[in-house]
Order: sequence, then C-alpha cells, then structure tokens
Amino acid sequence: MGIIGSGQIGTTIARLAVRAGQQAVLSNSRGPETLAGVVAELGPGASAATSRDAAAAGDLVVVTVPVSAFTNLPAEALVGKTVVDTCNYGPERDGHLPELDDGTLTSSELLSRQLPGAVVVKAFNNIYFEHLLSLARAAGAADRSYLPIAGDSPSAKAQVTAFIDSIGYGVVDAGPLADSWRQETGSPVWGTPYGPYSSKEGQPADEDVIRAALAAATR
Repeated sequence: MGIIGSGQIGTTIARLAVRAGQQAVLSNSRGPETLAGVVAELGPGASAATSRDAAAAGDLVVVTVPVSAFTNLPAEALVGKTVVDTCNYGPERDGHLPELDDGTLTSSELLSRQLPGAVVVKAFNNIYFEHLLSLARAAGAADRSYLPIAGDSPSAKAQVTAFIDSIGYGVVDAGPLADSWRQETGSPVWGTPYGPYSSKEGQPADEDVIRAALAAATR
C-alpha cells in the first residue's frame, strides 16, 4: 500500500499494515530521506519514496494530508487507484473553503473532485492515532472495535473493508461520500466512542455503538 502523508495517522496505519504482513510505502512533503528513522523502526515491510512513487506503488493508497494540500497531490499517479481519505477539514489550518463551510460539499467530495481518476473512500478520520494502534484486535475478538467508512463505489468499499479487517477492525458502512459529514470533526462518532485522548489504551467501540453515533449526527 502507498501512504501519502506520514504523520501520526499515516505512520500508525503503516505500522498496523506491516504488523499484518503487508508492504507499506511511505511518503511525505519533505522527501523520502526524512523518513529513514520511521522506516528503520517499522522494519523490512516498510520503505520510503516520493509521493508520486508511493501513489504508483500501492494497490490501495492512503491520503492523510491537510485539506489545503489536496491540490499538491499527484493526481495522475492516482488514476485507477482506490484512495483512502483520512483527512479532516480545519479552517484554522486550511483556511476557509466556502463549499465546505456551507455544506455544499464534504471534504471527501472535494478530494474526489481533485482526483477525478481515483475512487475515494473515507476512513480512519474519526479515531485518535493512539487508539487506532491500541484497539486493533483479531477477527472474532469479543472486544473488536469498528470504524465507519463512506464511499460511492461498492467495490472500493469492499477493498477498504478487507484492508481494515486485516489490520484489526470491523467496518460500518456510513453511506456515500455525500454522507461522510456524519463522521467529520465534531460529530458523535468522531473520537468519543473510543474513549478520551488522555487514555492511550482507549475503549472498544462495537458495531452498535458506531451505528448509533452515526445516526445521532446532525448538521
């Protein structure tokens, strides 16, 4: 898999993927040489590359960058790819984008417009990175947690579901990209179901908890 953006969420996803026996190609805006320490820590399943090369390498590509950086993504290298959007819009960081402020678009729909040849699935944006690492459980575990995903392509959502399952989580389908606002910053499913940030271990959130939180979202 390719990872564009190697901050806390991107690196945690890479860590879980490598732990599950998969290959992860990480990238960031500063160049692959700046990821040498992370790659060495993750082991032989991880490597570093440019964002363009990470996009080309992955059957599945995780994009985890500020919304304001969407225009810098290697769109041509992502044609035909399933892109996992972990991004959260923050006007204080990204600047105000009218179509996001007024709800005309979700941030995932904006990303999809920026990447017309890719298929976007929203996932991983609603969980604290330390909880993402600590709450992973094998399939069948009584305390397995669930993550919401949203997207317009059933086949892409199936691909993302299989990946999420492989790294230790179940999935709740939150609908199309137009409904991904239900898992955006400040929604009931954002952070809260997995426990407070002050606890690195977090608390498991089962399928019913995530479904209820999505249903409780309002605009």
